[in-house]
Amino acid sequence: MPSFDLVSKVDLQTLDNAVNTVEKEIKNRFDFKGSHVVIDLNKKEFKINLEAESEMKLQQVIDVLISRSMKQGLAAEIYDLSKAPYQSGKVMKKEIIVRNGIKQEDAKKIVKLIKDSGLKVQAAIMDDIIRITSKKIDDLQAVIQASKDWDLGLALQYINMKN
Repeated sequence: MPSFDLVSKVDLQTLDNAVNTVEKEIKNRFDFKGSHVVIDLNKKEFKINLEAESEMKLQQVIDVLISRSMKQGLAAEIYDLSKAPYQSGKVMKKEIIVRNGIKQEDAKKIVKLIKDSGLKVQAAIMDDIIRITSKKIDDLQAVIQASKDWDLGLALQYINMKN
């Protein structure tokens, strides 16, 4: 029976490369000469800690981070920018959580969207993976096309396509 897995994974090496590229670009930019900017990637917790002198410079670092990540092949949706920046002494700090994996409530939303689509497919939640099976491969491809229109705020990947 044809199947594929729907996942939301972030390649740690690609993320690390994107963060290193951002650090190099910020060091070389004229408007950041002599400014205090810290970009720290916590690989175990999938968090990026940013520090800058002002909220405007912090936002510029975030914009560069998103654009460089997209050039590395990472989707902008992997970053959870919902936490507000906060003042710590003379610097502004912000913690950006990198979304890795599909949370249980998001997985339930995706399964509901698949069932509401009316396609003859079965969806099963397995930890942070959703396995979708069908008798026809065309139905699986229709699910992939439909999932590209969903606004979930997740970067979805389609892996392990089996015929």
